[in-house]
Amino acid sequence: MSTPGYQALTGGAGLLELSARGRIRVTGEDRARLLHAMTTNHVQQLQPGDGLYAFFLNAQGRIQADVYVLCLEDHFLLDTEPETRTLVYEHLDRFIIADDVTLEDITDETFCLGLEGPDAFTVAERAGISAPGPAYAHSAWGQFIVAVISSTGAPGLRIYGPIAAKTDADTALKTAGAVSATAEDAEQVRLRHFKPRFGQDITENTLPQETQQMHALHFQKGCYLGQEIVERIRSRGHVNKQLMGFHVETHATEGPAPVKPGMKLFAGGKEAGEVTSAGIDADGRAYGLAYVRVPYNKPGTTVGIEGRPAELAEPAKA
Repeated sequence: MSTPGYQALTGGAGLLELSARGRIRVTGEDRARLLHAMTTNHVQQLQPGDGLYAFFLNAQGRIQADVYVLCLEDHFLLDTEPETRTLVYEHLDRFIIADDVTLEDITDETFCLGLEGPDAFTVAERAGISAPGPAYAHSAWGQFIVAVISSTGAPGLRIYGPIAAKTDADTALKTAGAVSATAEDAEQVRLRHFKPRFGQDITENTLPQETQQMHALHFQKGCYLGQEIVERIRSRGHVNKQLMGFHVETHATEGPAPVKPGMKLFAGGKEAGEVTSAGIDADGRAYGLAYVRVPYNKPGTTVGIEGRPAELAEPAKA
């Protein structure tokens, strides 16, 4: 049975509490150069109001964290998963030698809310928020920053501001029509949209091209940590497995499919992959993400999970 929060995220505008996510402020004249050299995307071309999604890699080309980078007039704001907040800070700090760069973890003194669902932009406009533009772009809403970022794969905005003003933002959005949604609601919708999450579908053992998040990579930006491996994979032309979404229909007599992380996928009598995250949606289908081996990693392909057919689909953009 669906909850009011789930209904808002899928048919209206749900309001999510995302303040546990890490927020790091990066200042100093060399801030763009440092971030450019440490991430997989082209930070130096960003102008105030722009943003992007990127990975931090190790020397072996494995993903250590993912991050949203927002470019403001006098600093960058990094938004990352709660579990990688300290890692990202320490990773950057380790490479600051003679650079004019200052890092500040502002997580505890700021808040982050997500406004997501098909009516998110309508509700935002009702609250007085001007649409910032394309993905990862951002603009001011009074004392707040509003960015085009979604945690569920539904249309979404992310609101940042000082912790003391959190109630003001929350009240304004709810007055405009937003409905509170839980983390459980968001997880259901994330899986329904095949939206990957670092720590579940992307880990420290993952190579960038395996994620299918190619918008996180820039191949003409110059050197960065882990680039050699990324370029080697590019020249080879493919990886051996890729992240895919899937859904499994409800069985008429057995009910919802009990799909769990770690379960194997099979195709043509052979093991074809492994589930990374999964859950039962309100429609009774099992939705999730899995790494699928080449050549089975094609949208529309049917594989088997626990003896039931599962149809594969492209993952959403993070």
